[in-house]
Amino acid sequence: MSANSDQQQSFARAKAQYATIGVDVQAAMEKLKTIPISMHCWQGDDVGGFESPDAALGGGGIQATGNYPGKSRSIDELRMDFEKALSMIPGNHRMNLHAMYLDNGGKNVERDAIGVEHFQGWIDWCKANSLGMDFNPSCFSHPKSDDGFTLSSIDSGIRNFWIDHCIASRKIAAEMGKQLGSPAVTNVWIPDGYKDQPIDRKGPRERLMASLDTVFAETLDPKHNLDAVECKLFGIGSESYVVGSHEFYMGYAISRQKLLCLDAGHFHPTEMISDKLSSILTYVNEILLHVSRPVRWDSDHVIILDDELRSIAQQLVRGDYLDRTHIGLDFFDASINRVAAWVIGVRNMCKALLLALLEPIETFKQIELDGDFTGRLALVEEQKTMPFGAVWYQYCEEMNVPVGSDWLTDIRQYESDVLSKRA
Repeated sequence: MSANSDQQQSFARAKAQYATIGVDVQAAMEKLKTIPISMHCWQGDDVGGFESPDAALGGGGIQATGNYPGKSRSIDELRMDFEKALSMIPGNHRMNLHAMYLDNGGKNVERDAIGVEHFQGWIDWCKANSLGMDFNPSCFSHPKSDDGFTLSSIDSGIRNFWIDHCIASRKIAAEMGKQLGSPAVTNVWIPDGYKDQPIDRKGPRERLMASLDTVFAETLDPKHNLDAVECKLFGIGSESYVVGSHEFYMGYAISRQKLLCLDAGHFHPTEMISDKLSSILTYVNEILLHVSRPVRWDSDHVIILDDELRSIAQQLVRGDYLDRTHIGLDFFDASINRVAAWVIGVRNMCKALLLALLEPIETFKQIELDGDFTGRLALVEEQKTMPFGAVWYQYCEEMNVPVGSDWLTDIRQYESDVLSKRA
């Protein structure tokens, strides 16, 4: 009996077993095909960007750790690696791009002067690969952010520089969305904050609010661009005070009806973003997720199929929030093969979503409404041993990507043939 025949039999048994609890496996897989994951370009080059030949990450509370061989050194190499990762990931996804990944033709272009022309090559490449795009102004790793302040700076010249950069970024994103026929989510994150306790907590937040209002003053077509703001508890160099805290941005998003971006690593280690989703989506129309894995701090480890990742997916599915949520990933692990990191992370996000889609949610809800909390606990726990693996394998088979860990052999060959030859 062939391996494929074994897989078909396993899937048939799994499908029948899920049917006994009222779950339509085929419908779950079809739904998963419609959920794009926004893959972050910066995993491929450790958040360096391509503003100059020796571009490297510096400042802004961001740190990639490790020095695994094979980092992308150019736009062409980054695209090649991205395509390799996509070939091993089921589904139709998106690219999330930072402004410092512009194609400037080898000429210096200041961030407040960037235009669509510096990203047209990316747009064309995404169109050729059937990818949607998302975008981010890059308010870090720049001389004008060296003191740790950008949009909330007390220096009006610094503030205006970053305001102009964010305005330019929104216009670029809108053109991306227009050309690709899918709205680009433009996410504003800034590193502003103090290492030690400040006296004035109010002033920087008032300046940030005014700066954001200026950035968003022009109304852009939501068919082309959606604006998001991203909160954080602390960063490297801003351990004691971050201007754009969760409370600040939640208030801003609600009052201005912007998307609120929740990064899984931007909260206290005991806080889970999955528990915040239903509260926030009561007040804002849509949210953006940056799914990462903190290990004691915002360390951006590659996401694994852990309890929090599963809980995030469950809340999105159980609350019927998928159509109001933009799922992006935000890890940058330089300690392992960078292409493999993409594959592991995105496949795990897909697995978590499929697991959530395979729950008998209406049954669970009815048991809960009936006050049968014993039955709720028992059935939720029994659900964990359902034959999910056979369904995941079938999904990968139908999407023409490697099944199980077969992709790892291909990655190792790619490392030998391509990555190992990069200086």
